[in-house]
Amino acid sequence: MTLALLFPQFAPNLYDLSVMLQADRLILQDLERWSRKSRTHRAKIRVPNGTQWINIPIRTEDRKKAIKDVRMDHSEDWVTPLLRTIEYNYRNSIYYDFYEPEIKADFQSAYDYTSLLEFILYIQKRLLSFMEIEIGYELSSDLPNYTSDPDKLAQQLEADSLLQEYDSRHYQRQAEGYNVKLQFDHPEYHQHFAGFEAGCSILDVLFQFGPESFRISDQLKVED
Repeated sequence: MTLALLFPQFAPNLYDLSVMLQADRLILQDLERWSRKSRTHRAKIRVPNGTQWINIPIRTEDRKKAIKDVRMDHSEDWVTPLLRTIEYNYRNSIYYDFYEPEIKADFQSAYDYTSLLEFILYIQKRLLSFMEIEIGYELSSDLPNYTSDPDKLAQQLEADSLLQEYDSRHYQRQAEGYNVKLQFDHPEYHQHFAGFEAGCSILDVLFQFGPESFRISDQLKVED
C-alpha cells in the first residue's frame, strides 16, 4: 500500500496531483500547523514574465493554529482582486471563457464559509471535477491514532511506501526511513505565454486544455 501525506490544497500543482493519483491511501494533514510557505491557502499561476501566487487571506490570530482551525479573513474583499488576477493572466487561454462563470461563482461562495479547510476542500473538488478526476482522501483529524511522525504513521498504517508533498521540507515533517521518491516527470505542455513554467496549479492546465485535461493528468499516473 502506498500512503500519501499532503497538506490540504485548493488548487494542487501537477507534482501533488501526481501524488494523489499514485497513492492507494491519501491523508490530508489538517491537524498540522498552518504555514505561510505551504500551498494550503495559495496557488501558483502563469503570468507573462514567469509565475505568480494567488492567495486566500488568513486571520492574523489564526496563523499559529492547526489547519482545521484556521479561518479566512473576510474583513476586506479579496475575491474580486483574486478573480481579476486570474482573468488578466488567463483571459486569452482557450478554455478561460468556458469555465470562468462557474469558477467565479465558486470563489464568490467563499463568503458563505468561515473555515479555510471547508472552503478549499470545496474548491479542490470542483476544480478536479472539471478535469473529470475524483480523489478519495481522509483527514488526519478523523484518524484515531494519528501522529505527526510520518515514519511512525506509515508503519502504524502498514504502508509499504510513503509519498509526501512536493518541496515541503520547510513546513511538513519529512520522513527519514520510509520516504520513497515520487515517480514523476513533469509534463511540458503549451502554455498561453512564451516558454514553459513548471509547478503551476491545475488552473493552468484547466484553462489551456479544458475537457481534454486528461491528456496531462493521464501522464501523472504510473502503470502497475
